[in-house]
Formats: sequence, C-alpha cells, structure tokens
Amino acid sequence: MSDNDLLDLEGQVALVTGAGRGAGRAMALELARHNAGGIAVNDFEPARAEAVAAEIRAIGVKAVAVPFDVGDLAAVRAADAKVKAEIGAATILVNNAGNAGPSATIKLTGFFWEDDPASWDKFFHTNLFGVMNCCHTLIPNMVAARRGRIVTIISDAGRVGEARLAAYAAAKAAAGGFVRSIAKELGRFNATSNAISLSTLEPPMEPGELAAYLASDHAKTHTSRYTIRRYGKPEDVAPMVAFLCSKSASWITGQTYPVNGGYSFAV
Repeated sequence: MSDNDLLDLEGQVALVTGAGRGAGRAMALELARHNAGGIAVNDFEPARAEAVAAEIRAIGVKAVAVPFDVGDLAAVRAADAKVKAEIGAATILVNNAGNAGPSATIKLTGFFWEDDPASWDKFFHTNLFGVMNCCHTLIPNMVAARRGRIVTIISDAGRVGEARLAAYAAAKAAAGGFVRSIAKELGRFNATSNAISLSTLEPPMEPGELAAYLASDHAKTHTSRYTIRRYGKPEDVAPMVAFLCSKSASWITGQTYPVNGGYSFAV
C-alpha cells in the first residue's frame, strides 16, 4: 500500500461476514491490503474463519476469527465485543453472508404458491435479519467514531426478480431497501451505506471439479445469459467492496452497484 493509495481505509477495522471462503475471503484479503487497521473474519465454520484470519496476519495486518450465525443477534453482539477487545472497534461492515443460511444452499424451487411457507424463513434469517443484526450492533461504533462504511451484498434476484427464487429475491430486495434507509440516517455521522448486486459466481469447488462443471452444457447455457459470458470470480467483486469502503467513496451513499457480468443492466 502506497501513500497515494486511492483505496486507503485509513486504519479502520472491518468486519466481513461470510468471509471463510470464496468472495468473502477475497473481500477480507483485499481490505487488508489497503491500510485496514484490522480485519474480523466471520464464518459459521470456525476453521474456515481462522484460516482466513491467519492469511491476513501473514501479510502483516491484525485479524481475529469470529465464527457466528449472523441471524443470531446475541452472537453478533458477543463477536463485536471480542473484536473491540482484540483489534479495536469495527467501523467498516461488509454484509456478505447470504445464500440460504448456515446449513442450506439456494436451489430453484417450484412456483411460489407451491412452496412450503416454512421454507421462507431461512432466506430472511440470513439475508435480511442477519444484515439488520450486524448493522444494529456495529453502527454505534460508527456514530461514536464519526465515520464508517457499510457495504451489503444483495443479488440481481432481488433487484430485477428471478422466477422460482421468490423468497430469496424478496429477502435480498428488502436488504436493498434497508441499505437506502440506513444511508439517510448515517450521513450526518460521516458514514455511508451502499449495496453491491451480484449474479452467479463460480461455485466453491476443487479446481478439477470446477473445470468440469464450467465445461458442462448446464454451465454453458447459464452463462450464455451474461453479456460477459462467464460466471463471476471472487476477484471480480472484492475491488468494488474495497472502493466503497475507502476514502475515495466518501460522497457515495444509498446506491446499489450491479457487479454481474451484464446479466442485467441498470440506469
């Protein structure tokens, strides 16, 4: 990091949720490279969180593993206390944890009216209430410091809609609305709140397995819907996260940025 780094985080401590692998890991490492004061690495699997924290410490930046389920408010509050004690109060929050919660993955369902209503909860637990829990806990740090950044990862499913993913889309759309509301509350404290809307990223597979999947007819058909005809990679997302957390984005708030390979467009 040079003195002229446009993505300088100015020594702020960041909490990145869902950072044990994939895009979340890339985000945590990218923030660490731009003068972060420390990184709190969250994942619901402790070993994954600790492995990424160790990578960050290896490049000379303070890091702490904080495994918890973002949908558990008490656990979020306990993690915040641990982060404060070990590396300082976090004034950057990246709400990356998503999918269908700690023990499930997103799968296309039947039509919405055919769904079991009990299946909706897992999407809201992580993608909306998890975001709200983390913001409710960390925003007081930002207010006290009179600075801060929130970046929330939403989805094109929530921004433009996606058939057979109605509950997931609803949770992500709700998180997008929450981002904008919080932005209007935070501006007076020199803190910002923005969102990044993603489409499909490469699944977390071993290299050989991933190569075989990407060569499959299913993957080729799916990626043909993208203007840039491939799935996203973790490194496609991490720089935008770093930008929105940096000094260069100090006058940007309440916005949603699609990072989606042209799956959908925005004005």
